[in-house]
Amino acid sequence: MNLQLTLEGSIMMNVLEFFKNLPDKKCSKCGESFEAQADCYGNICESCDDPAR
Repeated sequence: MNLQLTLEGSIMMNVLEFFKNLPDKKCSKCGESFEAQADCYGNICESCDDPAR
């Protein structure tokens, strides 16, 4: 039982480390890093996606 808890904890840490170590998201137009939005899979930053631009 103790081994199972340790194994599950280890797997969870590996998943967390994976997501913590992902590279910054970069705009496909200008190349600047930007904060990824939880509800969006776009690859263009707000500045490049602005309709007034």
